[in-house]
Amino acid sequence: MNLSQSQSGLPFAAATAAYYDEMHDAGGRVRPHYEEVCRTFERMTPEIVARRQAAMNDRMLEEGITYTLYDPGQADPLERTIPFDLIPRIIPNAEWRELERGLVQRTKALNCFLADVYHEQHILHDGIIPRKLIVANRYFRPEMMRLQVPNGIYTTCAGIDLIRDEQGNYFVLEDNLRSPSGYSYLFTSRSIMKRLFRELYFSHPIEEVDHSLNHFLAALKRMSPSDRANPTIALLTPGSYNSAYFEHTYLAQQMGIELVEGRDLVCMDHKIYMRTRSGLRRIDVIYRRIDDDFLDPLAFRPDSLLGVAGVMNAYRAGNVAIANAPGTGVADDKAIYTFVPDMIKYYLNEEPILSNVPTYLLSRPDEREFVLSRLGEMVVKETSLSGGYGMLIGPTATDEEIASFAVKIRENPSNYIAQPTIKLSTAPIYRDGGFVPRHIDLRAFVLSGRETHVIPGGLTRVAMKEGSLVVNSSQGGGVKDTWVLGT
Repeated sequence: MNLSQSQSGLPFAAATAAYYDEMHDAGGRVRPHYEEVCRTFERMTPEIVARRQAAMNDRMLEEGITYTLYDPGQADPLERTIPFDLIPRIIPNAEWRELERGLVQRTKALNCFLADVYHEQHILHDGIIPRKLIVANRYFRPEMMRLQVPNGIYTTCAGIDLIRDEQGNYFVLEDNLRSPSGYSYLFTSRSIMKRLFRELYFSHPIEEVDHSLNHFLAALKRMSPSDRANPTIALLTPGSYNSAYFEHTYLAQQMGIELVEGRDLVCMDHKIYMRTRSGLRRIDVIYRRIDDDFLDPLAFRPDSLLGVAGVMNAYRAGNVAIANAPGTGVADDKAIYTFVPDMIKYYLNEEPILSNVPTYLLSRPDEREFVLSRLGEMVVKETSLSGGYGMLIGPTATDEEIASFAVKIRENPSNYIAQPTIKLSTAPIYRDGGFVPRHIDLRAFVLSGRETHVIPGGLTRVAMKEGSLVVNSSQGGGVKDTWVLGT
């Protein structure tokens, strides 16, 4: 680790040469787009920096910006504020424009794939993707076959996770198409930075994110099956016990839409109504933040108490729109991820702008044996899980954990993929009175409506523990405000 001493006495630590450092180049020099940030912190005393971070933490607590951690070793879930670091991540404009092009391209191809797989299935007939990966996929919904979705868009809002390797090259790590979370932390972190670091924020030409919520709302309105100028839109939440409940309340409040639980809705004559004090009110669009399984007990899990009985019939009848469409999970399965570059070539006749991380499908015997012989060097993921669950990170795993995963892989190889361990880039965070490097990724949000809009910068997620590669908030990760510089 290289250390350069600031005038304030706080050490700015760059990562070792083994990692790409977002703030420092290979020679330990501050990159030009970070120079003003460094100068600003140099002018602060350690006491001021600590006071600013404490003010941020207080603001997070006052605004109730929380997330619920579920730890198997803990009797009760732990609700906590998201660790929010005060040093922004900065992305130069040209770099972001290239990412933006790649994200739009990828999301278009994924929408094409979903439309195809639920209608003609050309990509399966042509042998580009094995049929068994679709029909045996737990997220493939036969109920969606031949069903026309509003404007042909399955993923109104997508979250695409990006990482950088030790050379600084970007890779797509994961596609999140069902109900990606993190929007609220993106907007609230920007709001807090503007309020508490005005001198820093306004010294940079930063692309604004506020208008992105208008894009989000416009995309939802455009889905409405009715011709009303102001359709009624509802965010369907599992309720206050859900880990992302803060985000649900935030988005409903900011977009001016209804926040409802399943018990607030009723289906009559294949239409969905919300119970209000003045009677029933027709719902046009449902932005759902609950999984397919729990959406409709008549169509999916009969024991679900979270969804709305009959909502799928209303959807089929064209009386209500649902975002994201049921069945989108078949496209963000980790095994399907390996075929996204092929989808881009197949549907768009273009070369992929963004690369995938090299991925091994463990259902293939030769790839499985290769991975099993190098399990200690690999990251293994369960195809159907997300949020950092069901993972083995070989280099930091114990012998017992590696042996246990080897057994699981042999028992059900199609449940797993494996990737080489990517040395995620690092960025400095404020921790224990100093600035230290921690691994990061980037969740980019893509909104598909009349036009495709990528929210500038997205959300940078941070592994708060030294050496950890797990950045998910559900696993204790934190967040940073992410700035895209204007031209």
